[in-house]
Amino acid sequence: MVETTGIGYSPKDLQFGSDGRKKLISGVVKMSKAVKSTLGPGGNTVLIESPHHTHGITVTKDGVTVAKAIDLIDPSENLAVRMMKEAADRTATAAGDGTTTAIVLTEALVLGGLEHIKDDMNRTEVLRQMVDISNKVVDRLRRKAKKVSSSMLLDVASISSNNDREIGRIISEVYKDVGKTGIVTVERSQTTETYAETTKGLKIDRGYLSPLFINDQKKDECVFEDVMVLVADMEIANILQIENVLKPIISEGKKLLIIAPCNVNVVNTLAANVMKGHLKVVAVPPPNFGYKQHELMHDIAVSVGATYYSEKTGDDLSHINFGDLGHAAKVIVGKDKTVIIRSAAKSDEKLVEERVAQLWDGHKATAKKGEKDFFLERIASLTGGIGVIFVGGQTDLEQKELYDRVDDAVCAVRSALEEGILPGAGKALFEESLLIGTESQSNEQSAAIKIVSQALQVPLIQILANAGLKIEDIYKGEVAMGSGYNLKTGKMGDLVQMGVIDPLKVTRCALQNSVSVAITILSTNAIITMARTYEQQQ
Repeated sequence: MVETTGIGYSPKDLQFGSDGRKKLISGVVKMSKAVKSTLGPGGNTVLIESPHHTHGITVTKDGVTVAKAIDLIDPSENLAVRMMKEAADRTATAAGDGTTTAIVLTEALVLGGLEHIKDDMNRTEVLRQMVDISNKVVDRLRRKAKKVSSSMLLDVASISSNNDREIGRIISEVYKDVGKTGIVTVERSQTTETYAETTKGLKIDRGYLSPLFINDQKKDECVFEDVMVLVADMEIANILQIENVLKPIISEGKKLLIIAPCNVNVVNTLAANVMKGHLKVVAVPPPNFGYKQHELMHDIAVSVGATYYSEKTGDDLSHINFGDLGHAAKVIVGKDKTVIIRSAAKSDEKLVEERVAQLWDGHKATAKKGEKDFFLERIASLTGGIGVIFVGGQTDLEQKELYDRVDDAVCAVRSALEEGILPGAGKALFEESLLIGTESQSNEQSAAIKIVSQALQVPLIQILANAGLKIEDIYKGEVAMGSGYNLKTGKMGDLVQMGVIDPLKVTRCALQNSVSVAITILSTNAIITMARTYEQQQ
């Protein structure tokens, strides 16, 4: 008998080899069944009971919402669910859409691996070949992608919002207003109406210095309206250096955004006061490095009407006072980016115009592409707009479902503008499955080709199945590249011209993330879970 007195330990359950993998695959299949029914225009809604939603229930066609709601009682199956959630989450974070596609692909890859990877094969080599094949598919998709024209924006937005033409129109008009350099965010409307507003603002690629500054827990953001802005590139090493600023902020109950390097002790002191409710403040580090940092900080100061305190000009931070602060109508500070919506309270439009004119002169004067791009980014940050779409609804449930759809569509349009578009309805991946070829040098490569090519066909098959159709009834004989079936009109034709399109970034991220998760599951040979006290279900 082993003596355990005084030694804290937690017993574990262990599963090995194919038994363990079968448990993971069972979890994958269960989750995919729930999520894949939402795919495509013929997809169905899912009813979810959850304490995280209004009245404890929600109805949605949003893949990521369905995925997040799933937890299974079996710990090994639930590990697979958690990995699938990560693939869906990573796809949603990077591209804003494609979560259902990622889950459908993951299931197809995992089931294909179970079927085609035999005991006498080198499993590691098969998985390596799968990665190589998927990388080649991504390269070909990049070459096929078409740039988005303004006329295509409506189609991208409509498809991503589950073929809602009215929502598509609102989103496309906002993007036309703010331009390709602009930013579009989604908020809940206080009325039943869904509408959009655009405003001038700028974005910094830096987030909060401490998660304790967060005041919107759901989005992991700190959101302030009517906020003062401190801009400095010298480190705040002691809280007393900004005492002259903090006193009036506290006494008048104002909010403060600090854009400056801060000592850990200063961040901790500010965060502690935020938690106690004494102070409404958020601190972010300066954007970029070197000379670029100095230039960007100067842009920010001009934009918000602040006095820029810089080491380069020999300023002393202890001299800063309330009058040196700028003002913003609103700031949204996330984990890795900050959006500042400008106000006219302290910003001098004439100074902003002068600054933009100087930047255009600099853009014309330089021959280096990197420098030209940097000037354009800065011009965009000073002149680009920020669009806000306010989502309404007759009920909380309706508003929640619409909010999810609009949020997805906004991100999908952004992804389409960034990397271009492909034929939709799963046809781009289906075409790639036919181009992989069948020639192979080994059994391992042959298995990898079969696994990936079969998986790439599944999204198109599932989209048709959700509409009650079979692929053999729709795609008879040879179909030209880029042509396919439009489920809304029931006609065959050029998918891009018909407006049936997917952003390349969405398709690419879904494929890459699904391959990553599938390989993790297929390469697993042992599973260790916490021992549960309930009776194992058979």
